[in-house]
Parts: sequence; structure tokens; C-alpha cells
Amino acid sequence: EFMQAFWDIEEVQAKAIQRLASFVRDESALPYLLTFTELTIFAMKTHVDSLKLQVDGYSLLLEILNEALEQDVVMPMDENVTRSLLDTVRKYSENEELISLVCTLLMMISASEVAAENLWKAGVIPDLLSILRNFLHNEKICFSCCGVLWSLAVSENVDQASLKSAVPVTCAVLQEHLQNGTVAESACSALWALSLQGCLTENEYETTTALLLDALRMNLERPVLVKNACLALASLLRLSEISALRFIMDSKGSGINLIKDAYHLHFDDPEVVGNICLLINEMVQYEDVVLDMLSQRMDKLLSEIKTCSPSS
Repeated sequence: EFMQAFWDIEEVQAKAIQRLASFVRDESALPYLLTFTELTIFAMKTHVDSLKLQVDGYSLLLEILNEALEQDVVMPMDENVTRSLLDTVRKYSENEELISLVCTLLMMISASEVAAENLWKAGVIPDLLSILRNFLHNEKICFSCCGVLWSLAVSENVDQASLKSAVPVTCAVLQEHLQNGTVAESACSALWALSLQGCLTENEYETTTALLLDALRMNLERPVLVKNACLALASLLRLSEISALRFIMDSKGSGINLIKDAYHLHFDDPEVVGNICLLINEMVQYEDVVLDMLSQRMDKLLSEIKTCSPSS
């Protein structure tokens, strides 16, 4: 009631947001999380020119959403919320702190099919790509944006033309953050989804394959990255022999050796083994790859997988 009575007074709204943030994690606040969200968004839209209020508001929204997820409370994020997020992105496109908060929130809500559809309607892809180009150095922003791209690419009613423009930017993210396993995992996942949607051009097959192999080499101990990279590579090999040939003849070493190493590191992880098998299934489409597999005794590895992981 206090917030509603003084909508037009920025200082009142700012203090109210700070007050809400102080007890949002109390159990007694749980039934009011949706109301808190609506009040905060309205305050931010009313005082859109106040950078501090925007930062405090989005910090509170993240707290609310985290609390809702922890308590298994469904928080509907309608078109009004997604438009508000994108309005902020467009107005404060150069403010790294605020953009980081907004991108984290976008990633969290984009997992919802309804929110993903609203983001598509609002035309979010050019905004995401612009953010990635401007803040390529920022690990948190890159991680979040790649997460949003993945959610959008696997949602219904995909605009393939828009997604095609995301491929070179996503590759740039992976190249920039090869040594950061968390960001690389997110970028590999986005590339997998983009390849599944047929967004890569023939000119991008070879370089993307090489980049995914680099990601594997530098992060072979990370099971999530291995799973994502194997899925992305399998998708690329399904599409083109160019990718298959690069896979076995990469200048930094054959992908077959990488697959062997990945298996020996993660043989006890059924999901990793399953994704390695999916990749192998695509590899055997091509005669040159099969010959290379035989010369490197991949038959021995397959026998071991069959014995140790029959479900794969």
C-alpha cells in the first residue's frame, strides 16, 4: 500500500525496494512473492531513468526468483515482464552491471516455454547478440546469454533466420572463454541447439568442429562440457562430411583420441558414455572415418563400452 500510494516519488520506491529485499527470504514472505514482483516491476517502469533503482530492482527480482525456485513456487513471467527486461536492456545497453543482472534474469525465466515465446515475440535475438559483442570479456554475461540462446533454440516456433546470426557470435564466445569451463559448457550447449535447428552454413562446419575439439581438449575433465560438446559434434557430423574429416584430421590431434580420453575419464558416467556413443554412431557414416577408427583400435574401446555399459 505504501508503494502504491507514492508511485511517483522515486525515493519512496527505492526505500521500499530495499525494505522488500531485507525480508524476501523470510517464510512469511512466500505468499507475497508475486505481489513483490509486480510492485517492483511497476516501480522500475515508472522510474526508468533512475539507474540505481533499476539495479536495486533487478537485484530484488533475482532474489525473488531464486527464492521461488528454492521453494518450488511457480512465478508466472508474462509478456509485461519480458518487455520490461528488454526495455531496460535497450535503454542501458552500455551499463555492464545492470546488463549482467538482466541477462541472469533472462536466462532464469527463458527456461519457461511461455517466457521463451514472449522473448521471441519481443525480438530478443538482436539484443542478445549486441550484448555479447559489447561484453565478450564478461564471463557472467556470456554464460547467461548462451543459456538464453539455448532455451530459445529448443523452444517451439523458432525463427531460424534470427538464430543463424547467433552462430558466429556464439563461436566468438567459446573462443574467448575456452579456458573457462562454465562459459564453455554454456556455449557448447548453445552451438548444439543451433546446429540441431540447421542454423550453421557449410562455411561454418569446419571451423565450428575445430572449436568444439579445442573446448574438449581444454576441459576434458568436465562431464557437462563433454556431454554438450559430443552432442554438438554429433550434430555437425550428421550434417556434413567436412566436419567428419576435420574431426579426424585436426591439426592439434585427432578427435578419436579425444573421445578415447573422454571415455576413460568418465566411463562411470552413463550420460557421458551415452553421448560418446551418439557421436560414434555419426562417425561410422563415413568410410574414411571408419578406417581411421580401425587403425586407432576403436573396436577395442567399443567392446569395452559394450561390456561395461550395455545400455549405451
